[in-house]
Amino acid sequence: MSSKATYSEIIKNEASRLGFLSCGISKAEFLEEEAPRLENWLKENAHGEMRYMENHFDKRLDPTKLVEGSKSVISLLYNYYPEETQKENTYKVSKYAYGRDYHHVIKGKLKELMYTLQDQIGDLHGRAFVDSAPVLEKAWAAKSGLGWVGKHSNLLSKQTGSFYFIAELILDIDLEYDTPVTDHCGSCTKCIDACPTDAIYEPYKVDGSKCISYFTIELKNEIPKGYENQFEDWMFGCDICQDVCPWNRFSKPHNEPLFNPHPDLLSYDKRDWEEITKDVFNDIFRKSAVKRTKFEGLKRNMKYIQES
Repeated sequence: MSSKATYSEIIKNEASRLGFLSCGISKAEFLEEEAPRLENWLKENAHGEMRYMENHFDKRLDPTKLVEGSKSVISLLYNYYPEETQKENTYKVSKYAYGRDYHHVIKGKLKELMYTLQDQIGDLHGRAFVDSAPVLEKAWAAKSGLGWVGKHSNLLSKQTGSFYFIAELILDIDLEYDTPVTDHCGSCTKCIDACPTDAIYEPYKVDGSKCISYFTIELKNEIPKGYENQFEDWMFGCDICQDVCPWNRFSKPHNEPLFNPHPDLLSYDKRDWEEITKDVFNDIFRKSAVKRTKFEGLKRNMKYIQES
């Protein structure tokens, strides 16, 4: 077995040991197909107030500009699908934010993976990324054969659907590269039909500035008029396009204790949420990604839903 094959096998075995759903490897090179898509998306202002998307255009498309000497991109998936979800008729939180902030949980695992690889393979260098730098993670995961980018713009896998985080290691060693899989969305338009704000304006194209997740998390100003009665009780994020996707019938509950929610998150009804204090907010979402929107942001989102 060649060193490339041996190293690739070590990486995938270690990724599995650390609890990652799957691991794929691709060559670190310019993402030629993604360049015009990203450019047009930015020109159409589909990123709204997410101005950071305009930064580091070249680095987003070329990992060798992001990590000097890089040769391989390791893409990894980490499951967050919960065993139990919130009750009916309550203000909803996106499933990815039920437990502890994924950045911290997965970053720790990536660091451990890097240390193990340096120990077993030897002289290698690189960087780990969890939604924390200009990396087009879905494009790399698709290039690495972990799934295809669906009509809702999320990565989809026939085996596990889409309820998982994507992370990367960009390394300076040559490896055996995986090949992309084919698209299996077919003629299905469930995600497009279900999106209440028409953010998925055509297959494979999402206007981020119209997405409920954008309004409830990224938007710092007041939510604009025109979207009343369309939030369907989502106060942080939105899972509608994923919940209706037929491939997510294959989602299985995660095995990560740190992603388990505070009991109140599952039991609270609308009145409980409307009466929430800052102290209770800090307790329920102590180390959660919901902290991004802050207590005032969550109250703003609920108020918008109430007044719709």
